[in-house]
Amino acid sequence: MATTQTLSTGDRIPDFSLQDENGQLFNIRDYVGKKKLVIYFYPKDESAVCTKEACSFRDSYADFTDAGAIVIGINAGSVESHRSFKEHHRLPFTLLSDPGNKLLKQFGVKNVLFLTGRETFLVGLDGKIEASFRGFLKGDAHAEKMLAMLRVNV
Repeated sequence: MATTQTLSTGDRIPDFSLQDENGQLFNIRDYVGKKKLVIYFYPKDESAVCTKEACSFRDSYADFTDAGAIVIGINAGSVESHRSFKEHHRLPFTLLSDPGNKLLKQFGVKNVLFLTGRETFLVGLDGKIEASFRGFLKGDAHAEKMLAMLRVNV
């Protein structure tokens, strides 16, 4: 399902399986219906804005789990890069490797200039998008916006 249109509120997310930071297969079907999902796409491990974004999710992680949600970060980086990034910043959530940005394209996340886009989706128990936020230079705002949306959509 290639798309040029960004998925929006009410759209069902695609089924996907990707490798996590430990090389284990992560299948989204194992989580849909059990937890709300906060799926964020970000350009690059260890870049300034991406690190700020990841640490913002880390610092409010307990609030996400209290709201019944899991956080998943996704980009085209390798399993090894994700493992190093996760360890370096003590990230308590899953990072998935999306080689070739195939899943990013299925979600319709748009590039910004020559960089991969930054967009976060809140997915309900039914596997449909409840809200999204796009803020390329506002890495730290993504966690804040998603928490606010989670509280509204409880």
